[in-house]
Amino acid sequence: MDKRTWDTTAELAAFFDEKAAHVPAEQRKVLQVLKIGEEFGEAAQAVIGATGTNPRKGLSHTWDDVVAEVCDVMVTSMVALHRLGVPDPAAVFAAHLQKTAARTFVAREA
Repeated sequence: MDKRTWDTTAELAAFFDEKAAHVPAEQRKVLQVLKIGEEFGEAAQAVIGATGTNPRKGLSHTWDDVVAEVCDVMVTSMVALHRLGVPDPAAVFAAHLQKTAARTFVAREA
């Protein structure tokens, strides 16, 4: 991800912190992590709607809706890294991605 993406999510995090200044900082961290779960739930709902597996609702979503909801999960997660006080979220994420990929690629070769 480029620097502009992380700058934008930092700006979003600062905006949310400003708007929730009345909420204690530790509680804002917890609520931001819970927000990831909320967004995931919306992604799951979109998958159910795109596959028509809820007989009461049928095909209520498209795969484009699923993509948009997954993007919301990603944005919310990136904002969470900022709001958790990670000094360099981009570097932390990049390092974590590399570790995760390395473990996966080793398993793939086994």
